[in-house]
This record gives sequence, structure tokens and C-alpha cells, in this order.
Amino acid sequence: MYKLTMISLLVLSLCGFAQTDSMPPIHTDSASRSIEDVAFSHAYVSVEGGEVYPFGELEDAVESALYGGVNFRYAYWDDVDGVVMFHYAYFKPRPHSVPYEGVHQFAGKVGLDWRWPVIAPVVIGAGFACNWTRADLEDLTPGEIYAKPGGTLGDNETEFGWFAQLNIALLNFEKYRVGFNLMWEELWTLPKRSDMLYAGLYVERKLW
Repeated sequence: MYKLTMISLLVLSLCGFAQTDSMPPIHTDSASRSIEDVAFSHAYVSVEGGEVYPFGELEDAVESALYGGVNFRYAYWDDVDGVVMFHYAYFKPRPHSVPYEGVHQFAGKVGLDWRWPVIAPVVIGAGFACNWTRADLEDLTPGEIYAKPGGTLGDNETEFGWFAQLNIALLNFEKYRVGFNLMWEELWTLPKRSDMLYAGLYVERKLW
């Protein structure tokens, strides 16, 4: 809980410094327009990096890890943006009985962000996640480790789930934006769920 408390305090402190003109919403008469008039009228690309914190059962299996990736955001409707994200992380296993050095994770996410005009610098969003993982086998083959703890990761695994995020704009320029992203992810792994918390900074550029 210490790391969660520290992250929460950081988010609250950043909210106090966030600028109010972070993502100017579209305030025109929506009744006179169709969604085609708004969708993809603006688009942004960003790079993001930070740390992933495992929770629950996953906390006993792997250590926290650094992550990095790219995000694409586009106007979808008034005060609503579509988001597509691709992130990579390399997890170190905790149990010494696991027969490999680490696990590669490639994560893809799609969802929607909502900007409440009253607190424009703060954006909340949610969507679906798909993670592909593979153990770092080096000289081993999946058949040699399959029956060992964590051995099924040697044969690749794909898991689906959902995510929710809180996005805060810190600095804003004409075409660039710097912000903080806090994201909770739950994978529908059976028999246990896999929960992770992402905390990172990003730099975003407006494309059009």
C-alpha cells in the first residue's frame, strides 16, 4: 500500500499544477453536426514511459518493472477521444524455481477518454486490453520447462482484460503536451485475475 499511497499523493500534487487549457474541448452545437464531422478532426501521437506495479497474486509472482510505448489519440465526439496504446515491459520473476530470467510483455489497448470541461486538465478513460507474454527462454525450449512453475509462459500466452486510466496534463504548448498517466489494468486470467498499476509520464505531439 505504500507505493499506492505515494502515487496517489503525487497525482493530487500534480493536479494543483495542471493547466486549465490542457485539451480545449469542442463546444459547438452537437445537434447540427454528425459524428463524422468530429471523428479524426484532431489526432495526437505520444511516447510514454514509467513503471508497472503488480498487485494481488501477481505481486508474489513478479517484481515491478519499467515500461515504455507509444499512444495514439484522436477526436471522437465532443469532449470524448479515442485512444490506442502499445506498451512493452520486461518482468523479473520472484520465485527462484522459475526456470527463466524474465518475461516479455507486449500490451495493446483501445478505449475512450472523457474530458469533463469543469476540470479540463484531468481526463478519465477506460477500455479493453490484450497482452501477449513470453518467457525469456534463452537456451531452453518450451517442452523442457512446461511442467515447472511458470513453464506455460514458454509457449506464449495471450490474455484479454480491461483498463481504467486517469490522465493529467502538466505542460501545454501549441503542438506539444506533457502529462502524467495513472492506469489500472486487470487481465481475465484464470483461475486468478492479474492486476497491475501503471504510472508514467508522456510527451504528446499534435499531428493535425
